[in-house]
Amino acid sequence: MTTRHFSLPGRTEQGAIGLALAAAIAGAWLGIHAYSMYVFELTWDNWPLALVMAAAQCWLSVGVFIVCHDAMHGSLAPGKPRINQAIGAALLFLYAGFAWRKMRDAHFTHHKMSGRAGDPDFDEEHPSSFLNWYWTFFKRYFGWQSLLFVHTVVGIYWFVLDISFIQIFALYGAPALLSSLQLFYFGTFRPHYHAPGKPFADRHNTRSDRFGTLASLASCFHFGYHLEHHRRPDVPWWALPGARRAGVGEGVSK
Repeated sequence: MTTRHFSLPGRTEQGAIGLALAAAIAGAWLGIHAYSMYVFELTWDNWPLALVMAAAQCWLSVGVFIVCHDAMHGSLAPGKPRINQAIGAALLFLYAGFAWRKMRDAHFTHHKMSGRAGDPDFDEEHPSSFLNWYWTFFKRYFGWQSLLFVHTVVGIYWFVLDISFIQIFALYGAPALLSSLQLFYFGTFRPHYHAPGKPFADRHNTRSDRFGTLASLASCFHFGYHLEHHRRPDVPWWALPGARRAGVGEGVSK
């Protein structure tokens, strides 16, 4: 298999683009959250706006996690490990109380053991079952620290700030849970599930979606171009369409 040449911008330019996009995604995510908790009041009259905010928050939550993922690989701000760690750690904690080092180490193990026993993102007992695999995935990552964080936030909003539980659930809890499903389905299950007649191309045990650029962005911030990511983990999320066009992941589309 031959591929056309693909190269990234210089480190300074790549970092500027990555940090600007990260600021836009995280800023919009935090802004909608603040508005929905501190300003907005859910009523029967404004539920359409609430649905729009919940959908936007779900998608932006996916984006925040993808920014953290780039930080793990050092592609958010190339050559700036402290910046990558600071941004990744802060956003992972705000996302669901996740610990930076634990998540980063697990992700590196995923790259080494992709799609086989020992891969923390893989369920070797249910390699083709979405629900069983998601439950395994959920239990592995949403530990006591995440549960304590979420319960603390909900408790403060509900009992201290007197925000209605339905508003907390609709505009905080539901988007967070749905974003985990979105991330898992498009970023883990679809790329790595085992199915007869759909062999993997190489040791990465993954495949890529055939989505166009806009659909890929909407589904999971281009993380469906998953073979491209595994073959070139130095490529940030926003450059994955270019890697795909260059043929980095040729041979295993689905």
